[in-house]
Amino acid sequence: MAAISARRVALAALKTWRKKSEFADAIISRSLAETALAPVDRAFAVELFYGVLRNRSLLDFWIRQLRRARVDFDLCDILRLGLYQLFFARTPEHAAVYETVATAPKTQRPAVNAILRTAVRRREELQQLVDVQSLDVRFSHPKFLIDRWTDQFGADAAQALCEWNNRPPPIYARINKLKISRENFLQNYSQARELPDHSNFVELPSPAEALTHGDCYVQDPSTATACELLDPRPGEKILDACAAPGGKTSYLAELMKNSGLIIACDSDPKRLRMLHENLVRLGVGIANVSEHDWIRGNAADPVRAEAPFDRILIDAPCTNTGVMRRRVDVRWRLKRADFQRMQARQQEIVRAVVPLLKPDGVLLYSTCSLEREENENVVKTLLREMSILRLEDQRKTLPFVDQFDGAFAARLRRIA
Repeated sequence: MAAISARRVALAALKTWRKKSEFADAIISRSLAETALAPVDRAFAVELFYGVLRNRSLLDFWIRQLRRARVDFDLCDILRLGLYQLFFARTPEHAAVYETVATAPKTQRPAVNAILRTAVRRREELQQLVDVQSLDVRFSHPKFLIDRWTDQFGADAAQALCEWNNRPPPIYARINKLKISRENFLQNYSQARELPDHSNFVELPSPAEALTHGDCYVQDPSTATACELLDPRPGEKILDACAAPGGKTSYLAELMKNSGLIIACDSDPKRLRMLHENLVRLGVGIANVSEHDWIRGNAADPVRAEAPFDRILIDAPCTNTGVMRRRVDVRWRLKRADFQRMQARQQEIVRAVVPLLKPDGVLLYSTCSLEREENENVVKTLLREMSILRLEDQRKTLPFVDQFDGAFAARLRRIA
């Protein structure tokens, strides 16, 4: 039996991702949990897995230059793994070739060896060929996404967004002031780097200890906009309609000084368990968790019992185009029809939730999408359909402008 290695773990995870409709982060997390790799090898496996997904079109372009004959799916994964090491990970050539060949079935090893050694010899030529390719090849994004971003933001911004999505993301964390002050956090965790204009967020390369103690929650500063625009007050009743995994819920509790009530809903039992665990660890004492699917029926009893609410947050399910840097495989899962499909779902959720808002109450609609269909167009449709709603504010974070994840938030008030 072949020895477990970082390359074998990454290769198996890539095969699983290709065959199953699971998110990449779930696949690699499970793969690592099932193996006993040293920390450095675990990190290498993660880099290989995400690196191949992030640069998939470009790696396939190089494979086509190196082998004119048909390449089956399994062989393609192996070659992607090897080429990523040679051109991106800067793995020593001998190790990249030898160790990648070792992951292949014996019948394919000669072909893998020959192709990777040819890539080493033709390295400069292959890199020069990339410069004249279209953006979808150079930056490994589906062409239809690049076309829509070009139409929406312009050609330069579309390229900047592709470049942004291909950068490995830093780890940002929100200091949990329910448990620790900003000053004590910075003193206790010396690795933390303060972020200008975001005093309650830090960059934290190794957050494990702080997470265990509930001193922080890993999230991008762009996620704070929705909570701050909702502006919850101590003692109020808040509905967090799409709450899991709990980053925004816990921040709402912090802004409320853990005084009042939050009903936190989600439709997925597994995500609800994660939500509950996160809220307990973070010291949130005012949240009640409730399972509910807004698409499939009336509000659950625990929700109806507390209505009407002073404020409601709808952090709606979306296409995640604003967080592609972190959700590396989203670009390959999306289809053109998804934008209209998600828009219909988002509008349905809002229609189901609005009756639970008290007169003069505030509704905050947010996504981590960059797309008009899921953001501005949803708000326009709601305002046209529901004369009881008035738009008070609207904000959008663009990665190529703000240097954080993309996000959208609209604050609406129910007219008394």
